[in-house]
Amino acid sequence: MNPDRLIALAAALWLLAVVLGCVGYGRVIARGALALGAAAIVLAALWQLPGGMLPITTWPGVVGGRFQLAPDALWLLLFGAIAAFFATALGTPAAHWRSWVVGAGLSMLGALGCFGLQDAIGFLVAWEVMSLGGAVLLIGERLGATREGHGLLFMLALLEVGAVALLAAMLLLAHSVGSIDFVAFTSLATHPADGHMLLIGVLLLIGFGAKLGLLPFYEWYPGAYGQGSGASGALLSGIVLNAAFFALERAFTLWLPGGGLLAIVTVAVGVLSAILAVLYAFQEDDWRRLLAFSSAENAAIAVTLLGASQVFRGEGLLALASLGFVVALLHLAGHALAKGALMLAADGSFHATGSYAVNQQGLMRHSPWLYGVGVVFAGMSLAAMPPQAGFVSEWFTFQTLFQGFHLSGLAGRLTLSLAGAGMALTAAIAFATFVKLVGLGILGRPSSSSVPGVGRLHAMACGLLGLGVLALAVGMPWWLQGLNDVVASDFAGQSSAALHKGWILVPLTDTFAFISPTLLVIVCPLLALLPLALLFRARRRFRVRRAPVWYGGCPAPPHGMTTALSFSNAMRTFYRFVYRPANEIRHEHSGSAYFVRQVHHRADVSPLFEAAVFRGPTHMVQWLAAKLSPLQSGNMNIYLGLVGLLLVLIMAVALI
Repeated sequence: MNPDRLIALAAALWLLAVVLGCVGYGRVIARGALALGAAAIVLAALWQLPGGMLPITTWPGVVGGRFQLAPDALWLLLFGAIAAFFATALGTPAAHWRSWVVGAGLSMLGALGCFGLQDAIGFLVAWEVMSLGGAVLLIGERLGATREGHGLLFMLALLEVGAVALLAAMLLLAHSVGSIDFVAFTSLATHPADGHMLLIGVLLLIGFGAKLGLLPFYEWYPGAYGQGSGASGALLSGIVLNAAFFALERAFTLWLPGGGLLAIVTVAVGVLSAILAVLYAFQEDDWRRLLAFSSAENAAIAVTLLGASQVFRGEGLLALASLGFVVALLHLAGHALAKGALMLAADGSFHATGSYAVNQQGLMRHSPWLYGVGVVFAGMSLAAMPPQAGFVSEWFTFQTLFQGFHLSGLAGRLTLSLAGAGMALTAAIAFATFVKLVGLGILGRPSSSSVPGVGRLHAMACGLLGLGVLALAVGMPWWLQGLNDVVASDFAGQSSAALHKGWILVPLTDTFAFISPTLLVIVCPLLALLPLALLFRARRRFRVRRAPVWYGGCPAPPHGMTTALSFSNAMRTFYRFVYRPANEIRHEHSGSAYFVRQVHHRADVSPLFEAAVFRGPTHMVQWLAAKLSPLQSGNMNIYLGLVGLLLVLIMAVALI
C-alpha cells in the first residue's frame, strides 16, 4: 500500500468514526477507527519523508479537488498524528462519547485538508471544519468547573474573527493573481513589500493567529481547554495547532515577499504573545488550563522564528532564513509529543483523583513507572532542559536570534536583539512553570493515603510519548534529514544538513556554538557511575535515616503543604501590573462575628485584554440583542407586519 492510499484510508476511517458518532453506535469501533486513521498518517509520513507527495486530483473539475502534502506538511502531520493516535485510542473520560468522536473526526479531517488542499475555497472549508470539530469535541465533555460554556462561545467568537480575516486575505490574494489556486499565489513572492502585501500579511497573521493563540487571541485557550479533557487538548495542541502553523508558514514563506515591516511585526507579536502566555500559565492551578497557555506560548515561539526567518530572507541571507524555518518545525515537533504526554497525564490524574487540579497527590509513587518517566521527560522538554527535544529547539532559537549581527539594517538587528531578551524571559518562566507542574502535579505527599495510582493505559501512553520526546532529541542528526527537500525547495541552495556535523548540532557553523544530545545521553550515564558507586558504598556503611522537613519544630500538617497558589504568589506580586490580581476573603460565623467558623479565600488574576479589547464588543452585542429582542416576542401581529413590510420592500425594488 503506497502513501497516497494510506492517506485516503485515514480520511475514510475518520469519516467512519464521524458517522458512528452521529448514529450513536459502536463506541469502541469509532475510537479504533480514529486511532487507526492516525496510525495510517504516521506510516504515510514516515514512508514519504524527506520528499513530499505528488498532487492528487480527488474530484476532477470540482473546486478543492487537488490535494498535495509538501515535506513540511508531512513533518508537522507526523508528530501531530503520533499524539493523536494515543489520544484517540484512550478517548475522553467523559460519559458523553458521541460528540467527542464526531469532533475528533472532524478536527482531524479538517486538519488534513488544511495540510493538503491547494486552493483558497477548499482550504477555507477545511479550516472551518477543523474549527467546528474543535467546538464539537469540547462541547459534550462538560468537564469544566461550570457548565455554562462561556469558554467555548468565546473561542468560537474569536475564531470567527480569524476566519473573516482569512477570507479577506484570500480574496485579496486571489484578486491580485486572478486565481484561487495556491500555485498562482507564489508569484506574489517576487513583488515588492508594499502596503498591499503588508495588509495581506497582517490579515493572515490575524486569521491564523486566532487559532495559534497569538495576542490577544490566546485568552480563549484556558476557557475552552478547561471545558474538555486532556485527550481533547492533545488533539488541539498537536495536529490542529500544527495545521494552523503550517498554513501560516506556507503563506509567509511562499506567497509573500520577505523582510519589511511585516517580518518585524511578526517577531514582535510572537515575542509578546510568548511572554504573556507563559506568565499566565505560571498562575494556573488546573492541568488543562496551564497546558493550554503553554501551547499558546510554544506556538508564539514558532511564530517568532518564522518572523526571524523572514527578516533574514528580506536581506538575502537565505542560510539564516532556512535556519529559522527549520528550527520552527523542530520546535513544534517536540511540542506536539511533549504536550500530548502531559495532556494524557492530566487525564490519568483525573481518573485517579477525580480532579484536574495541580496539587500534591503523590501520583508518581502510586502509578506505573512509565507515568513518571513520561511526565518528567515531557516536562523537561517544555522547560527546555537537556537533553530533551525542547532544549534542542530552544537552543537553536537563541542561536538563530543571536545571528542578528549579520543584518545590515538597524531595525532588524534591534528587533532580533530584543526578541532574544524576550525569549530568555519566556524560557525562565517556562522552567518555573513546569517545575511547578511536575513537582506539585505528580510528586509531594498526598493528604490521604487512599489516593489510587494512574491506570496502566494512560501511564503507557504518557511514557511512550515522553520517550518519543527523548528519541527525537537523541536522533536529531538523523531526523534533520527529513527536512532536506523542503529547505532546498523553499530556500535555494540550502540544506538542513548544515545544522549538524556528525552527532554534533550546529547553527550552520561549528565555530559559533554546538551541542550534542546524542553524546549527552551516552556520556551522562557514564559520568554518573562514580557518584552512584559512592552512594551505594555509603548506604552500605551508614544507616539511612528519614525525617520530616523542619516545620518550626511541629509536625507538618497536611494544610501546610505547598500549593499552586503559594508556589506562584511571588511572581504574581512582582508582575502585578500585568496580572492585576484579585483576592477575596469571606468569613462564615457561628452566631456571633467573634466566632469564625470557616474562612473562604479566592485568588485570581485578570485577563489582560478582556476589559480593553473584548468587553466593549460584548456589551455592544448585548445592547443590540436587547433592542432586537421584541422581534422575537412571539406576537403573531408583529410577524405579519414584518412579512408585509418585506413584501412592500420587494415590490419597491422591482418597480425601481
